[in-house]
Amino acid sequence: MTAHFNHTIIATRDPEGLASFYRDLLEAEEAPSWGVFQNLIIGNGVLLQFAAPPIDFPPQHYAYLLDDEHFDRALASIRASGREHWADHTRTRPGEINTEHGGRGVYLLDPSGHYLELITRPYL
Repeated sequence: MTAHFNHTIIATRDPEGLASFYRDLLEAEEAPSWGVFQNLIIGNGVLLQFAAPPIDFPPQHYAYLLDDEHFDRALASIRASGREHWADHTRTRPGEINTEHGGRGVYLLDPSGHYLELITRPYL
């Protein structure tokens, strides 16, 4: 059997707040939460768990594949909120999106400082 991605823990000092941000941006489904985890489900049953770590944590990179209509809604929300975004991972093209890999993409920071990438076409 091929391995399938199942879940990840996204470190934050505000699990409920960050879960709310992702719920809105990714149009994620509610999932039962337990212990220190605030949980959401995205496509293919992937579980996103938000928790406060006991130590400082470095920013991580999370990329999400969206269909074109969802990308349009997410980009409109990002722009309406005044949140900084870039066309590139080096943040040299502010306020733009890219059209690489036959689709569209945008980079932004989530409220906990993690790097998010929203794309409409997979790289491979």
